[in-house]
Amino acid sequence: MKYDFIIAGSGCGGLSLLYRILQEPTLQNKSILIIDKDKKNSDDRTWCFWEKKEGIFDSIVHAKWNTLEFLSTDFEEKLDLGTYTYKMIRGVDFYNFVINHAKKFSNVTFLQESIVRITPDENSASVKTTENSYEGNIVFNSTAIFNPEITAQNSLLQHFKGWVVKTETPFFNPNIGRLMDFRVSQINGTTFMYVLPISTTEALIEYTLFTTTVLDKEAYNTALKKYIKEELKIENYSISHEEFGVIPMSLAKFEKNPGKNIINIGTAGGFTKASSGYTFQFIQKDVAEIVTRLKSGKNLNVNTSFENKLYNWYDRTLIDVLLSKKMTGSEIFTEMFQKNSPEKILAFLGNESTLLEDITIMTSLPTKPFLTSGIKQLLKKS
Repeated sequence: MKYDFIIAGSGCGGLSLLYRILQEPTLQNKSILIIDKDKKNSDDRTWCFWEKKEGIFDSIVHAKWNTLEFLSTDFEEKLDLGTYTYKMIRGVDFYNFVINHAKKFSNVTFLQESIVRITPDENSASVKTTENSYEGNIVFNSTAIFNPEITAQNSLLQHFKGWVVKTETPFFNPNIGRLMDFRVSQINGTTFMYVLPISTTEALIEYTLFTTTVLDKEAYNTALKKYIKEELKIENYSISHEEFGVIPMSLAKFEKNPGKNIINIGTAGGFTKASSGYTFQFIQKDVAEIVTRLKSGKNLNVNTSFENKLYNWYDRTLIDVLLSKKMTGSEIFTEMFQKNSPEKILAFLGNESTLLEDITIMTSLPTKPFLTSGIKQLLKKS
């Protein structure tokens, strides 16, 4: 059988695309095969993002905030997000929501198999698994098959461990989240804590680093325990959930179109924001554009827009500043939040800012390190 669409990988990118296809009447009856080695039924991650309006997944938003804190040794501020809302979606809620919706469609098939190869053809593409081979008119790939080489010379890793902690008595203010707290040891590189209260007695607390290598497993636990005891002043608590993740923040080029009739989506398509690691909302914008093009019959193999190339240059410049150690992450983000409004920063980090806002933010940062890194990235072959 030849499928209309094959979705290789059922993570955020694959399931987001599937859900949006099934929302479109002109596409929802297409034959769709989703292949993944894992059964998506565990709460393996949490996605956070910001947006101005109600989103397509608002019904499964677990918590949200309009005020966030930024803390460093030199600057502390409660950030009014203005027209933006910061939102949290749990992995298990997302998986259940999309998969349960997809089960209503007899033209959608899920397979739990390991993918070993994806091959383009003149009028289709094939997906080879350890058990079989499948053909589709278009293959949307969110696996790591076509990923570039990630090295300490071209990439930082955003790695983190998070605990959802529950306290015996009310402690947290669920209306105020803590976006970044740099008042922790920076010995390993850019390091901060992240605290998102879900209720007065429950919060996600995450230890996050931007470095070239991950830490020993126990180092994350030690840092979390220390922060909870010494900074949050919590003595008695339980851990109801924990998660660990590694996200590339890379100068390497992630291909959007690795072969004819193959479209990379999600992190595989370069939709993890290189300068921050945020992924969820960038994936939503990409798959929405894909569905629009599928609906109208437009070519999916499109060149990146000038605006996206510009934001990519901003990201690459910041990564180069960090990799070359011209400035620390704590210094950069402190300068940025001290001199700009939170709303403008979120627009900038979300690729939604105007050119004037971009210039305002860039000129608020030290000129020399960013100028030298910016020129270096302009001259570098993409």
